[in-house]
Amino acid sequence: MSGERAADRLEMPAPAARGRWLRSHATLVVSLGALSVIVLAILLLPLVLPDPNLPDPINRLLPPSAAHWLGTDNYGRDVWSRLVSGGRVSLGLAAAVTVAATIVGSLVGLVSGFFRPLDAVLMRLMDAGLAFPGIVLAMALAIVMGAGAWSEFIALTVIFTPTTARVVRSRVLSLATRDFIAAARASGMGSWKILVKHVIPHTLPLIMVQLVIKAALAMLIDGGLSYLGLGVAPPTPTWGNMIAEGRAFMTLAPQLIIAPGLAIVLCVALLNIAGDELRLLVDPDARTLHALERLRSRVRREPRARRSSEAAARGPGS
Repeated sequence: MSGERAADRLEMPAPAARGRWLRSHATLVVSLGALSVIVLAILLLPLVLPDPNLPDPINRLLPPSAAHWLGTDNYGRDVWSRLVSGGRVSLGLAAAVTVAATIVGSLVGLVSGFFRPLDAVLMRLMDAGLAFPGIVLAMALAIVMGAGAWSEFIALTVIFTPTTARVVRSRVLSLATRDFIAAARASGMGSWKILVKHVIPHTLPLIMVQLVIKAALAMLIDGGLSYLGLGVAPPTPTWGNMIAEGRAFMTLAPQLIIAPGLAIVLCVALLNIAGDELRLLVDPDARTLHALERLRSRVRREPRARRSSEAAARGPGS
């Protein structure tokens, strides 16, 4: 069964084939390794760095130096320390939102796809959430509930749950027509037992991919909300509110917005790369489409390469 094969591909291969597996999935390994290094840095470095909220008016807007790797901001606070501490808040909030939205959305999708009488009610609620652009809905909820970490957590969870529920529901609907589900029903197995024993294991690879992709989106929207003053409020640093605070000093100290901006771009890019590679690893349909696209590109290149070689063989005077 395709779901079982997808689950098997997530397991680490035998030691003899481990090197070949790592080489064939080098992009995934490198992206996850870089993300692991970033997570370890933001968890451990605040233990040895100075207080990110400690002002030093005498040393305002200093350029990068050995004492302050990224200089200081308009209050004299160490930018490197604030960048690391802000990463702890931004990545931690994105992770919490992603896990919560994935759990709630997966439960809704599983129940909606497997227990059809509930499908109409649950999916209409999800459609109501999908009717608004995500960032607009997040801004509206943040304004109603007030700025802060909890309001941003609830707003982002609300906007990410419907898309996850839709994706999981579509997979469950396709699994419900498989022969092994019909055989389980014929054997007298109850619906909840079938759901736990057969359906959930087959949807876990898809849920993992959704988890990674949603984390990248959560970071982007969190940065936008914090920039607009609707997220975590200063002086607690986040990458978004660091950019908002530094925009008034772009000419004097451009590192105030460059550093957090590059941090967001790097993390979002790594998460997107990891999500794409995971999808190719666990989803046979995505892997087939990717192989077909590579084949089309190769076919398009071959005539051009053949014409170039023929022109080179005829020589410049032909």
